[in-house]
Amino acid sequence: MKNCDQFREMFEGYALGALDAGERAALDAHLAAGCKDCAKAVEEARWLVSQLAYLAPESTPSDMLKGRLMQTVRAEALAAQSAKKFKPMVPAWLWAGVAALLLFSLYSAWNMQRLVREVQSANERAAALIRERLDLEAQRAAAEREATILIDPASVKIPLTSSDPLTPKLEATWHAKLGIVLTGQKVPAPSRNRVLQLWLIPKAPGGKPIPSLTVRPDADGKFTLLVANPPDLMEGTAALAITEEPPGGSPQPTTTPRWVGGLT
Repeated sequence: MKNCDQFREMFEGYALGALDAGERAALDAHLAAGCKDCAKAVEEARWLVSQLAYLAPESTPSDMLKGRLMQTVRAEALAAQSAKKFKPMVPAWLWAGVAALLLFSLYSAWNMQRLVREVQSANERAAALIRERLDLEAQRAAAEREATILIDPASVKIPLTSSDPLTPKLEATWHAKLGIVLTGQKVPAPSRNRVLQLWLIPKAPGGKPIPSLTVRPDADGKFTLLVANPPDLMEGTAALAITEEPPGGSPQPTTTPRWVGGLT
């Protein structure tokens, strides 16, 4: 038993592979001699080392744990200096433990960042789906509103004609409560990327045209413009007009109206 005492502090270092050549050779010889107690202690140390991965913290070690670890390292170093030993200031197995702890801390931090990125990505996908759903619902509501305006007997049909007999006619349908739907077929595209803007001409003498929404025909010359909230009431409007304006529209017409339709 007395012979085993000299190896008592070597078992963990032996399991970690951190002993120097002389210490390892001495312990190997002792184990080869058939010491069952030391062999059992070595197996227990190996099992303990194998469990380090499962004992690693899920997050960065606390300041208290770091402080205790560094205090132990400094104490070992001071003890080695005072004894003037020719061995390393800090046992190799302790450095191996520090390295393992830091390695698992880095892995935990990296894994946490990965999880944060995955959660952010999932949230972005969910937000995109919500926006897509809201867009679809808005499009459906607009289509239902347009259909109601076009077929409701209470709506007023307003044909808009051009001074050019070759230019296709437009048609506006105005519902007093739901708004205006302006449609066109085979309409020539405005020049230089300009747009068509709808104007409400007031009945009041000297009243200025009231700007409304803009639209640009598709490649086939077709368009449908829904004005859900007209800027003026039907009772106060004398006519509708369409001009070509810069992208985004204008506060006042900059060109002569291409189409005009009076309300009766």
